[in-house]
Amino acid sequence: MSELSIFTKAMLRERKDILLSILGGFFAGIAGVVLFSTSGYLIAKTVFAPPLYTLIILTSLVKILGLARAGSRYGERLFSHRATFSLLSRLRTSFFAKLVPMPPGALNRQRSGDLLARIVGDIEGLQFYFLRVAYPPIIVVSVFLATVLFASFFSVWIALLLVVGMLITAFVVPAIAMIGQRKTDGLVRRQRAAFSADATEMLQGFIDLKVYGKLDGHRENLLTLSDELTAAQQQDAKRLLRGQSLHAFVTFFVSWGVLVLGAYLIVSGSLAGVFLAMLIMASMTVFDESAAMATLPTYKKDSRFAARRLAETFEDEQPTDEPDGMLDVSAPVSVELKNVSLRYEEAWRPVLSDVSLRIPAGAKTAIVGASGSGKTSILELLLKLQTPTLGQLRLNGIPVDELNAEDLWRKSRVVLQQGHFFKGTLRDNLLLEDDSRSDEELLNVLHQVDLPGRKLEDPVLEKGENLSDGEKQRLAIARTLLKSGRLWLLDEPTSSLDYVTERRVMQLLLERAEGDTLIWVSHRLAGLEQMDLIVVMDHGEIVEAGSYDHLMARKGYFYEMKELERQTVGEEDRGEAKRRLG
Repeated sequence: MSELSIFTKAMLRERKDILLSILGGFFAGIAGVVLFSTSGYLIAKTVFAPPLYTLIILTSLVKILGLARAGSRYGERLFSHRATFSLLSRLRTSFFAKLVPMPPGALNRQRSGDLLARIVGDIEGLQFYFLRVAYPPIIVVSVFLATVLFASFFSVWIALLLVVGMLITAFVVPAIAMIGQRKTDGLVRRQRAAFSADATEMLQGFIDLKVYGKLDGHRENLLTLSDELTAAQQQDAKRLLRGQSLHAFVTFFVSWGVLVLGAYLIVSGSLAGVFLAMLIMASMTVFDESAAMATLPTYKKDSRFAARRLAETFEDEQPTDEPDGMLDVSAPVSVELKNVSLRYEEAWRPVLSDVSLRIPAGAKTAIVGASGSGKTSILELLLKLQTPTLGQLRLNGIPVDELNAEDLWRKSRVVLQQGHFFKGTLRDNLLLEDDSRSDEELLNVLHQVDLPGRKLEDPVLEKGENLSDGEKQRLAIARTLLKSGRLWLLDEPTSSLDYVTERRVMQLLLERAEGDTLIWVSHRLAGLEQMDLIVVMDHGEIVEAGSYDHLMARKGYFYEMKELERQTVGEEDRGEAKRRLG
C-alpha cells in the first residue's frame, strides 16, 4: 500500500472526524441490531399476552432505538463525508504542490487530457478508499463481535453459525467477486484516461482535422474508445453486482440456518421459543451492516491503481529543493554559457552541442539560424525550463541552477513563441503582473504595439482563438512592456508581423531595452544591423558570431542567409507589385 501513503498521512490529520464517524457507525449498527431484535422479541412476546407495562416498555424502547439509530447514522454520514471531502482537499493541494515546481518540459511530455484525468478522476476516485476500504471493516468487526456476544447468551450454536456466515461474507464472497479482476485491473481508469486524452486532442485540433478531412476518422476512434470504456464500466458493475448478490444469498442462507437451528434447539429444549424471532432479526440486521465487505476488494484495487497513476506523474522527476538565489537586476545582466549541451529524452541527436557564449551586460544580442538549430533551447535553459545535460549557464556570474526559478521569471521580460491568452478581456490579459496599471497606461501600450483600434473591454477567447497570430504577438509584446526587469528574452517576437510593422515594433523594443540586456531569437534577419552581437547557429552549434558588419564582411553562413532572404523578399515584393498593377 505504499502508493496510498500520502492518503494515509492525510487520514491521520483528519483523525477527529474519522474517530467520530467510526463511533457514529458503531452506535448506528448496534442500535439497528438491537432495534430489530427488540421488534422480533416484541412480536413474539405479544403471543403470550404479557402485561401492558411490558408492551409499553418494549414499544418505547423500539421508538427510542429508532431515533438513536437515525441520529447515529446521520452523525456517521456527516463526519465520514466531511472527513472524506477534507481528505480530497488535502490530496488536491498535495498534488498541485508537487505539480507546480515541475518544469514545463516535464508537463509537456504528458498528454493534457490524461493529466486532466489524473487531476480530476483519479483524485476523486480515492474518496472510496476511506468510505469503502478503510472504514467498513472497523464497523463490521465491532458490530459483529457485539452481536455474536449478544447471541451467545441465548445459544452458542447460533453464535457459531453467525461466525461461519461472517467468515464466508468477509473472505469467500469477495474472493468469488474478484475472479477475473486481475486481468482488468485499472482497465476503467486506463480507458477513461485514453478517452479524455483523445477527446481533448480532438477538440484542440478540430479545425485542422476538419480542413484535412480527418475529423470522421478521429470521431470513429473516439466512439470506439467510448464503447471500450462503457464495456469496462459494465464489467466493473457486474463484478460489484455479483458480490452484492452473493452477499444477499449468504445473508438469507444464514438467516434460514438460524431459523432451522433455532427450531431444533427449541424442540430439544435448549432455547426458549420467544427468542427465535429476535435472533433471526439480529442475524439479518448484522449481515446488512457487512454488505460493504463484498465490494471492498474492488474499491481497494481501484484506489490503489488511482494512487499509482498519481505517483507516476512525478516518478521521473527527482525531488529537489528550489534554490533561494536571487538575480540582481539593479544593473544590466551578463549572460554566459560554458560548454553547454542539451539532449532531450529519447532524442536521436543533441539539441545543443558544446555551446560556449558570453553576452556582456547591457548588450543587444540576436541568435539566428534555421528552424531546429537550437535557438529557443538557449532561452529555455536560461529560464530554467530545461536542464542542461552538460555545461553551465551563468547570469551575473551566478550559476542558473543556484537561482530561484520564480524570482528569475519575475525579473525577466519574456516573449515566448506560443504565448497563452486567457478567456476574458484585453484588460485581463494585460494585467498579469500589476493590477494597479491605469487604463491610460494600457491603451498607450496597445498604441505602441500597433493595436490602436482595440478597446480594453474587447473579449479574448481561450488561447486567443479570436485573435490573429500577429495580434497575439503584439499583445504578448504589450504584456512584456508592462512588466519589469532588465533581462529581455524574446523568442521570435515578430515572426507573424509584416515587415513594416516588424520594424516599428523592433525599434520600440530596442528603445525600451536601452541599457538592458536583450537576447532576440529569430530566423528572420531584418533589422539586425542595430544588434551589438549576432550569434549564428546550425544543428545545435555556434557557427559564427560577431557584429553585423563583421559577419557580412566574412561572407560566411550569415552572409549567405542574408542574401537568400533578400532574394526571397525581393521576389515577394515584385509579386505583390504585379498583383496590384494587374
